[in-house]
Amino acid sequence: MNILLIGSGAREHAIARAIKRSPQDSQIACFASHNNPGIMPLCNAYCIGSMQDSKAMLDFAKQNRIDFAIIGPEIPLSLGIVDCLKAIGIAAIGPTRRLAQIETSKGLAREVLSKYQLPGIPLYQRFNQACPQAERFLHQLGEHYVIKADGLMGGKGVKLSGEHLVNHSQALAFIDEIDGPFVIEEKVVGPEFSLLSFSDGRHCIHMPAVQDHKRAFIGDTGPNTGGMGSYSDADHSLPFLSQQDIDDAAAMNERAIQAMQKEWGEPYKGILYGGFMKTKTGIKLIEYNARFGDPEAINLLALLDSDFIDICQGIIEGRLDKVKAQFLAQASVCKYIVPEGYPDQPSKGQVIDISQVTKLDRLYYAAVDQLDDRLIMTGSRAIAVLGVGDTLAQAEQQAEILANQIKGRVYHRPDIGTEQLINQRIDLVSTIMQG
Repeated sequence: MNILLIGSGAREHAIARAIKRSPQDSQIACFASHNNPGIMPLCNAYCIGSMQDSKAMLDFAKQNRIDFAIIGPEIPLSLGIVDCLKAIGIAAIGPTRRLAQIETSKGLAREVLSKYQLPGIPLYQRFNQACPQAERFLHQLGEHYVIKADGLMGGKGVKLSGEHLVNHSQALAFIDEIDGPFVIEEKVVGPEFSLLSFSDGRHCIHMPAVQDHKRAFIGDTGPNTGGMGSYSDADHSLPFLSQQDIDDAAAMNERAIQAMQKEWGEPYKGILYGGFMKTKTGIKLIEYNARFGDPEAINLLALLDSDFIDICQGIIEGRLDKVKAQFLAQASVCKYIVPEGYPDQPSKGQVIDISQVTKLDRLYYAAVDQLDDRLIMTGSRAIAVLGVGDTLAQAEQQAEILANQIKGRVYHRPDIGTEQLINQRIDLVSTIMQG
């Protein structure tokens, strides 16, 4: 079986490993943005090109007689690579361009999901440009609001009152900077979490809940990043969530898939990534992404104790209800090693030394290149480490040991997955519920 993997970060490294764990005979052809020294040994063919070059991806797929494709990053999805593959008879794990709007247009996503009465959507309005109506809605929301640029912004198009914006003047100045539509919505308070689901358009398989950490520094301080690490618990929930919270988030994912089918007349085939928040008034929807998260994919695919290729075939053939997908009853903690200065002024071209690492199979390569026998950081998140254990404490300890074995001009967040940080989440929930 010839499988096309698009993308070359740590997320795609996790996907490639999951493919290779399958008992089914397969060959991977990877269309990458750079040389990934973790993915390359797992592939029979490897091609470097732009994530915006759909033609090059199609030519590569034809050359390698691809049976189906798995799309990692959001850019190819937003440009319609699934539609292009479909036109030449190649199925894909990922939504069409129309369905990918659930991620690529925050305003349209809110409107479609509201139309079909999805619960948990914060009060919002969508605007095409700065206008008096936007200013009036800001005043209506008072001191608690969020402003989101409508399109893909690499995680940097969202600003929150009280954190990034201290008054309405700053809010209006940010709106003026946005080149295009934007959404203003009420700011809800509580801990965030992610619930990802495999979907064939009619049936879902829900994955364990995961919590990502966007802030760069210890204690959830510093600028936002692509994600400094994530953790999941052995019971597939999180310490601050109830079973009802998990059920509510899963039901929202299912209703969102149904809403997209009704609105756009196409089945959503791929991974739906729901970003949620536990609030005093229940689970709120923050956003949807149309693919695996990074780093969440690292946690989830390492815990997957079933045939990943079989799940992909179930998605393509519309028979996920017949597929068994089991996840290990273990906890996981992922921590990213990043270059000094990340994310605002990251050092580039620096060596990252993994010679002292004792468990190389727990490393996931991201923004690194190989030069002779040295690994060179290219400026973004460099390497993810993963700890897995029967308890969160065991998993966190494993991840921390691995993180400290990596040397160079790097840093990581040692507090991810620790009892202290998790207790802060639990205390926040307690405070919110009593407030």
